[in-house]
Amino acid sequence: MPVTADSASDHSPRTALLLGGSGQIGQALLSRLRAVHWQVLAVSRQAQPAQAGMEWRRGDLQHMPPLPPTVHAIFSAGPLDAFARWYARGAVQAPRVVAFGSTSLATKQDSIDAHERDLAMRLAAAEQGVFAHAAATGAQATLLRPTLVYGAGRDASLTQIAALARRFGWFPLPGGVNGLRQPVHVEDLADAAMAVIDRAATFGKAYALPGGETLTYRAMVARTLAAMSPPARLLELPAPVFRIAVGIAQRFDIARSLNAATIERMRQDLVFDSLPARTDFGYAPRAFAPTAAMLG
Repeated sequence: MPVTADSASDHSPRTALLLGGSGQIGQALLSRLRAVHWQVLAVSRQAQPAQAGMEWRRGDLQHMPPLPPTVHAIFSAGPLDAFARWYARGAVQAPRVVAFGSTSLATKQDSIDAHERDLAMRLAAAEQGVFAHAAATGAQATLLRPTLVYGAGRDASLTQIAALARRFGWFPLPGGVNGLRQPVHVEDLADAAMAVIDRAATFGKAYALPGGETLTYRAMVARTLAAMSPPARLLELPAPVFRIAVGIAQRFDIARSLNAATIERMRQDLVFDSLPARTDFGYAPRAFAPTAAMLG
């Protein structure tokens, strides 16, 4: 039977189940839900301090704590494939579902790395599964695909670059890494999740969420290093020398994420159109302006 907003909870305030609430996107989303007086039930692997207007329960998508059978909305800010498997089991019904995925669904489909191709396939299957279960239960789902996320000092890209640069005072790049990027601030992602919740135009759709500025990979890294306190230096190396440097670093358990596929992508344009998001829910992300506080 389709679940409706009236059947999901008593009356006001609206209730939300937030998965991934202790993550970088989840924390930003949590503050917005509380600011507009949603009653939030959040699930986290680790115990969290109590806050007004919300309740934390300990668990994860494989081992969920007891949950109410219905809520007004489910927000997922964690791994989309794990969420899709849990959601398909139908343990909690909601008329509205907003879940974060990733533009990796598109950018890693043809990667030279088998693990990355598998990730893209899992993301695509997860999106299909969420939409299918929502349709079968009369719910409305919206999926959000961020590009390269930054802003909370917890991301696996720019914050890791800053950490390595902080350690050595410089960060190496191979020459000619001018693939285009659109880094997106975590707060803009949380704003997007709040903006779509009551917009019928977003029902049953997925949106790329790029940042508000397009710049080269080199320029993105240079701006990141300049924002550090103290600033770090960008060191451009010939490609063969860079590969040797990465190999040496990885022998000391440094820069493990710099595999061949990652380096190849530095020269690729990973650019997405924000027009559908701007048209349907007024998406207006900021330009890329990192600060030291955003980099851990």
